[in-house]
Amino acid sequence: MNRRDDVGLDWWNNGLQLRLHFQPTGMALAVLYALACWTARQYSLDQFYLPAGIRVAALLLCPPRLWGYLILGEYAYFAHMRIPMIDGYGLPWVVLGSASLMPAVALVVYLHRHWMRPPSEAWLLPVAAGAAVVATVLKVALPYLLWPTPPTTPWTAAAIRYALGDFLAILALAPLALLWSRRHLAPGWNPRLVVPTVALMVVMGALALASTLTPPGAAGARTGVLLLMALPAIALTCLHGWRGAAIGVPLLTLLVHFTTPSTGTPGSFDAATFAMQQSMAVISIALLALGSIISHYRRQHRSRDVDERRVVASTRSSLIASEMELRDRALHLRRIGEGMDLSLGDVMDWLNAHGHHDAASRLEQTSAAHSREFRALASMVYPTALEQLGLYLALQTGGVREAWDQTHRIARPRLAGDPCQLTIGLQLAAYRTLTDAVSLLLEHETGQLLLRARCGHLRGRRGIFLSVALLDTRRHLSEATTALLAARLTARALAYGGVVQCRGNRVRLVLLEMPVAAPARSSTVAGH
Repeated sequence: MNRRDDVGLDWWNNGLQLRLHFQPTGMALAVLYALACWTARQYSLDQFYLPAGIRVAALLLCPPRLWGYLILGEYAYFAHMRIPMIDGYGLPWVVLGSASLMPAVALVVYLHRHWMRPPSEAWLLPVAAGAAVVATVLKVALPYLLWPTPPTTPWTAAAIRYALGDFLAILALAPLALLWSRRHLAPGWNPRLVVPTVALMVVMGALALASTLTPPGAAGARTGVLLLMALPAIALTCLHGWRGAAIGVPLLTLLVHFTTPSTGTPGSFDAATFAMQQSMAVISIALLALGSIISHYRRQHRSRDVDERRVVASTRSSLIASEMELRDRALHLRRIGEGMDLSLGDVMDWLNAHGHHDAASRLEQTSAAHSREFRALASMVYPTALEQLGLYLALQTGGVREAWDQTHRIARPRLAGDPCQLTIGLQLAAYRTLTDAVSLLLEHETGQLLLRARCGHLRGRRGIFLSVALLDTRRHLSEATTALLAARLTARALAYGGVVQCRGNRVRLVLLEMPVAAPARSSTVAGH
């Protein structure tokens, strides 16, 4: 026999070696879990079995690598209770019944891990239902299969009680565990809702206390008071979405449980509370589903709002960058004009020095006219006067005003407020928007135009109101002009949080200061 065969038979000659590594953290977790289940059982009933909720909550809080310690802890918890029952119920039931519940429920949770990624929460309901059904099947079927003497009581009543008790306990603890595991996820809690949230929780506690003070024979009154606790839970869900449901539903089910009359043993049963718990189960399902839907649409709205803000900021940055390029061009044209004026001045001095006074005079008149026209055109490229004098004076002294006067169709503008209180970026946007609107109306409409502008505050933000109207109030803007105005002006208006309205004979615009900081490229414009 060769060496390979000798190695292959080593396991037969030397036996199998199993190496088990137990982490102190894992062992502490197993002990803590066993103690939690044992303590919760003292306050549990078959119709509300808290260890079932602890089981699912622990699986949600702990990573799968620690689930083995949870299985060990649950086995120790069951062994403490069931080893004395071996003589009455048999060793197979004590062993299998104690070792099967946690692995089965862990399998249910593991199969849902694909849907358990944030920000979804709706998967918690099928997890709770699946865990309750699997645990109920095992708790009902194993006694019939493994007890020396099968139970004589009907299994249907026990199954319904076990299933509802496990399901409610899971809904009482699993949402809190999930809420804790996601406590650092954005968005955070709204500080303004702390007081109403605490107030609603206090109201639920007061209603639970009132239910315990009802006379023993007034079961209907007690049930009505307990059902009223659903109203604060609904309010919490509306305020916080799924987070509110994750607080309201556990508080609702726990308060109902702790106000349930019992003899202090798990086998104790209260029919009136059991009937109400069925209603609470339906309410809990509805609240968790509603909260999940509310949170889903809030996240979508928040995502769209963030995207819109990003697009608006990008558009505003692009507009300011283009203005900076136009400013550079205008300054370059201004330097060219100044150079031309200096050169023509030298020529005129030479002509005067050599006795050509008539030629020098004609050249001076021509250069003055062309220089004025050149400066007016340069100011239309970028209104540099706006940075020193403000929007209103730039409209009344620049090249754009000369161009409007040449049309003989622009009435005296009506300007109110102080535009210098606005940033240069907003004044530039108002300047471009107003000139574009006037150009479109001059090209596509007939008759006189009236311009209005007013600076002020709107919703706590500084802004400016602009209006360009046909002087003839009986006329209306054509549909083609309205479409062109909307297409040309909307982008700049949205970039500054404003609106464009075309109604009747006028187009109205509102531009507002944006609360976000301008990009570094636009610091020269926005900083004035």
